[in-house]
Amino acid sequence: MSKIEPHIMSQLEALTLEPTRPLIVTDADEVLLKFMQRVEVYLESIGLWIDLKNFGLTNNIKSRETNEPVQIPTLIDDFFAAETPHIEAADGAADTLAALSAHAQIIVLTNLPGDHKQARIDNLKGHGMNYPVVVNSGLKGPPVKWLADKVEAPVFFLDDIPHNINSVAEDAPHVHCIHFIADPRLQKLIGKADGATARIDVWAEVHDYIAGHITAD
Repeated sequence: MSKIEPHIMSQLEALTLEPTRPLIVTDADEVLLKFMQRVEVYLESIGLWIDLKNFGLTNNIKSRETNEPVQIPTLIDDFFAAETPHIEAADGAADTLAALSAHAQIIVLTNLPGDHKQARIDNLKGHGMNYPVVVNSGLKGPPVKWLADKVEAPVFFLDDIPHNINSVAEDAPHVHCIHFIADPRLQKLIGKADGATARIDVWAEVHDYIAGHITAD
């Protein structure tokens, strides 16, 4: 397991965790939030579009004028700077987490530039998802293991990116890893991550899965 960077560890250590209460650790973009839909809005505003022929952004972004692939090294940073406050909530996310919060503690573990942490917190809060936010960088296995080690109850992790799912599965094998993708177009482009306990793309079904395992365990 790789070392947790100090800027991430300081956020983890600031959390208040209840050791006997189940824990849900969830990604934000394309899990709680409609990331790709907002990316498309942003690209349109700068004369670009994304060709959703495979899962990911690399080589999929093209010029509307020439239809040729465009490489913009700062694109993701520029997107988050402009659009973090405006990303819409994934269908059912807020209601499902609200219901599960009666039985579990919830933490949002999101990869985005740290400068936009407060904008992410405010955006999620505006959608009815007022939960602690930890801004991560890189693989999520180490921080999820750190969190899971503090809890003597079932732990659940949700993410859309296979390498994050697989990282958590390797570092914290007892964690239930749910591979979740909010956008129906992206759902069709990639199968269940190798390390996933389950592949679920509907929040109502996430509720049933987690509630069932909390009761069973």
